Amino acid sequence: MTEKYNFLKPYTFKNGVTIKNRIVIPPMTEAAALENGAVSQDELRYFNIHTGGVGMFIIPTMNVSDNGKGFEGEPSVADDKFMPGLKKLANTVKQNGTKAILQIFHAGRMSNSKILRGVQPVSASAVAALRPNAETPCELTESEIEQIIEDFGQATRRAIQAGFDGIELHGANTYLMQQFFSPHSNRRSDKWGGSLENRMRFPLEVIKRVHAVVEKYADDKFIVGYRISPEEIEEPGIRLDDTLKFIDVLADQPINYLHVSMGYSWRTSLNDKSDAEPIILKVKKVVNNRLPLISVGSIEKPTDVEKIIDAGIDFAAIGRESIREPKWVQKVELGQENSIKYQMSLTELDELGVNSAFFDFLSAMNADLHLVGSDQPKDDFAENLGVVEGN
Repeated sequence: MTEKYNFLKPYTFKNGVTIKNRIVIPPMTEAAALENGAVSQDELRYFNIHTGGVGMFIIPTMNVSDNGKGFEGEPSVADDKFMPGLKKLANTVKQNGTKAILQIFHAGRMSNSKILRGVQPVSASAVAALRPNAETPCELTESEIEQIIEDFGQATRRAIQAGFDGIELHGANTYLMQQFFSPHSNRRSDKWGGSLENRMRFPLEVIKRVHAVVEKYADDKFIVGYRISPEEIEEPGIRLDDTLKFIDVLADQPINYLHVSMGYSWRTSLNDKSDAEPIILKVKKVVNNRLPLISVGSIEKPTDVEKIIDAGIDFAAIGRESIREPKWVQKVELGQENSIKYQMSLTELDELGVNSAFFDFLSAMNADLHLVGSDQPKDDFAENLGVVEGN
């Protein structure tokens, strides 16, 4: 029954790590950590319910620095004191062969002084985001930039020691790594800004530091991924040509996969409406088999996933549908596709491990959960809001 789907076949990275199938759960913020950033029991319960079927489960993003927190209920990997919870989390997700990948980030200007308890947010330059009530961040100094790069390295060390199978660097959804690449948020004239090459420097230095930590603390089976958003709608902002040039460089870095963050997997350019070629296929051409790709965005049914794989994309990430149906992969494997749930009821939240904080976060972001009897709008601008599918 399962042989008709190529997405159930395993994939082996160049470092020898085999992923049991081509299905990924992307990092979807659940806003359910303890106030101090420690992993909560509610989070562990949610992951326990939803893991075990997919090949890779990318854990929702954790901040690497105290001033990198982006929202309430966000878990942290910025201190060794969080190790007990991190170890429990890694152990919980690693069931039935599922690989546990921890996404790490710094929110940069996508935070505020309330979330940071009176501390002003930071970014590449003192330019506020074009969002309601956005605060103007402090421009990072050279030493502060170097410290954040080191923070990414130390977060990677903790992920290794906690037992995760890998980390994903969050270079998407308008957060700090993207802020350095963006001509909107980066107006610097030193080596960290200005030219395209200089705007690449911060994420490339983060990759370099992470790679050094992996070589020191892990074996060659540890996975390092990178997540990227292709475009911005701001002016000036990231345009697709610059992104493809950056991806060409990324493909030769010591990373194991590239995760392309979009609200719709077959999306075309936001800025050039005359360009009808899906962005993911443009990325595929540039990468040219140097890295495996993960595509995400409004993928729900087995036929949706198979279309991604048939196009030569290596992995498909199922976001909101994985919330509604924790046993999606298992049901496909057993030939029980007719029993897959594509809607959910408010009465099912507890059995799905979705606590009130998680649900409130999803609702605030207008995430379409296909609630029974709901007229909930679809989040057409999900990636620009830094929302599920995800964060």
